[in-house]
Parts: sequence; structure tokens; C-alpha cells
Amino acid sequence: MAATYIHHRISAAPRQWQGVADRLSGRRAPLAAAGGALYGVWRSQIGRPRDEITAVTVWSDPMTASRADEILMDGVPDVLAKSSQAMTPTLRPADTQPPLRQGNYAFRWFVTPEKDWQEFLDLCAQAWPGFEAAYDSQVIGLWRCTADLSGPAVDEPPGATSPTDVRSLLLTRRPDLAMWERSKLPQGAAESAVRDTLSRRYDLCTWTIVYTTTLLTAADTTDRARWA
Repeated sequence: MAATYIHHRISAAPRQWQGVADRLSGRRAPLAAAGGALYGVWRSQIGRPRDEITAVTVWSDPMTASRADEILMDGVPDVLAKSSQAMTPTLRPADTQPPLRQGNYAFRWFVTPEKDWQEFLDLCAQAWPGFEAAYDSQVIGLWRCTADLSGPAVDEPPGATSPTDVRSLLLTRRPDLAMWERSKLPQGAAESAVRDTLSRRYDLCTWTIVYTTTLLTAADTTDRARWA
């Protein structure tokens, strides 16, 4: 059985994001006791409020979004609001080892018609090797969202959507924001081919949104910039 991943969006009290993040990182033992693990904790960089934390937990046993919320945030003060979305891995990640390198992490949500989903996956598989080689970047994961969520839906598209639409989350890492910009401006035929493939994937979706973060649970360096 594939692992269940839960994406948690956590709004901390003003100026308390660091304390909330530290306490979430300290919840590894209760998570493990319940069959889960902390996959990562990220702070906002561009596109989300300063005092918002993103966390992802991973579970080897069946787990609901609401129960994962309870286990992760039990006794953690200064949490004003939270919402969580259950997800299953698709092409990646191949295992549950968490990302550990600091960098610019982009969370991009997609809504894709079911009829186009397989082509969407095929284009990802085609483009990722060239993308990673050209930009010193990594595709961490592409998850398909399930119907299990807790609290308000995360990044819900405006207007009506079909019940068969596929919601997914793509998580990518670049070394820094400079490489984020560089990856949007291809140089040479090989990079242009990668960009064309990603553009075809982009055009299949009916809605998408992206925001960037840095990794608070990184093992190498700590990001101390004031981004927001």
C-alpha cells in the first residue's frame, strides 16, 4: 500500500511562526508512535503570509487529514487556523525519505481534467530529467489529492470545477530564487525543449497557483532572510 501524505497549512499568531515551526519539528516522537513521520516544515518566502507554515507528514498506515492534524499539532500553542489535504504519490517520491537540502521550494497546485491526467503525467516524466540537469534542481514529488481534507480546501480554484477533475501538488527544489528565474528563461535548444514540454503540461490544466518557501527542517543551512 502506498504511503499517505498530508499537506498541512498552518496560520500562526503574529510573529510566532518560528516558535510554531520549532514545536512542530519537535513532534517527531508522537508522529512515529502513530505510524507517521515529519516529511518537512517550510516557511513562507514569496506568495504566502509571513506567519504561515507549511508542513507535510507521511504515514505508512491509513490516516485521515483531521487525525493527522490532531497528532501533529496537539498541544502546540499560537496556531490560529489550519487546513490539511491528504495526497497519494504519483511518479515521485519513490520513497518516504524527506528532503534535507536548503533551497527555494516551490509548491504548485494544479487542477487537470481527468481525460488529460495521463498526458500530464507523461509530460512530467519527459521533462523532469532535462529540467533537473539544466538547473541544478530537483523534483521532490507530484502528489494526487484525495477527497479527504480537514478545514478549508487548500488553494481552491474559483468557480465550479468538475467532480472528476484531478487536483495535484508538485513540489520542486531550486538552489535559490535566481535559479527560479533562470529556469523560466531557457538558453539553447535542450533547455527550450524542456520548457516547451513543461508549457504543454501547463496548458493542460484548467487552474494552477504557485508559492515559494524555504526548508526549516534542512540539514545543511538555515534560511534567515526576511522574505515577507
